[in-house]
Amino acid sequence: MLRSLRTAALGMAAQQLNVDTIANNLANVNTTGYKKNNVEFQDLLYETIQAGSSSGGEGNEKPGDIQIGMGNKPISTFRCFTQGNITETGNSLDIAIEGNGFFQIQKPDGEYAYTRDGALRINSTGNLVSVSGLRVYPEIMLPENVASVNISQDGIISVLFQGESEPEEIGQLELATFMNSAGLRAIGGNLYEQTEASGEPAYGPPGEDGFGTVVQGYLEKSNVDVVQEMINLIVAQRAYEINSKAVKTADEILAMTNNLKR
Repeated sequence: MLRSLRTAALGMAAQQLNVDTIANNLANVNTTGYKKNNVEFQDLLYETIQAGSSSGGEGNEKPGDIQIGMGNKPISTFRCFTQGNITETGNSLDIAIEGNGFFQIQKPDGEYAYTRDGALRINSTGNLVSVSGLRVYPEIMLPENVASVNISQDGIISVLFQGESEPEEIGQLELATFMNSAGLRAIGGNLYEQTEASGEPAYGPPGEDGFGTVVQGYLEKSNVDVVQEMINLIVAQRAYEINSKAVKTADEILAMTNNLKR
């Protein structure tokens, strides 16, 4: 009976992690460029009580084993990089990626991170930065006396100076793609870093083969489906509740077994 207590306790722990993940998805439903996370589970080892290969008196073979499972465990969290809804903002420095790709951001330590959050701003020196102040790479610097900024679908940035009639090209955005985007590690701040699982990044301008296009004046919202997450939350709650009842039932059976001697 101790086996059932241990198995049910593992089930409760697994569902607790599931609820934590769902809660984080719901908390980020309005986070720009957020990608929902799902927990993946695996069953544990099985104890074979009786093998199915044993034969009866007439040479008949049993069709199956008697096996008892040891519960389950969370094996990984899988981040789903499906496209989120693209919403108009009217801000000329808000850029949404439509399709595959990430913006490359330079961290304070000089390393690079990647994001789908295209809410870009200009710092005091004219550099194009994220809302956290981290520079976009390749570095883009806007000159003074700019009247307007135009960003084409292939990432070419042109500015129109005050008093001028013809725009001037000052740079081009670059996107990064990965063989396995789900292998990226989230580090907070809407940023991801590469891992061995994600593979090395490939770089290229928007619109080329394998790279999405960029849309100026729009932002990509979270891809969290609130209704589906609420359903998942109810399922996880019921699973936790049933596992807790299994613990209670196992405890009651143990109590009855102990009382047999009285």
